[in-house]
Amino acid sequence: MAKKKDPRLERHGLSGYNKPKRTPSHPKKSHVVLAKEGDRIKLIRFGQQGAKPKPPRKGESQSDKDKRASFKARHAKNIAKGKMSAAFWANKTKWS
Repeated sequence: MAKKKDPRLERHGLSGYNKPKRTPSHPKKSHVVLAKEGDRIKLIRFGQQGAKPKPPRKGESQSDKDKRASFKARHAKNIAKGKMSAAFWANKTKWS
């Protein structure tokens, strides 16, 4: 007997677990991901709607480098929590 697909994947239009997706119509958050770590599954919305995406690396300005460094320093503790934190996904999707 085949396993049933998680209904949250279809409801949010996600292609699979741990695959972030943009949510342009969400009022506050810019991305969504259905995070899975072991048997735990959690829907995580992250990123500020309307905020500029990660700055380009090639020829980026010093202020862009500082912006990236500040985000990583400010959220380092939450990024370290792993896949089940919004900061981890924001760091991976928007700032890396």
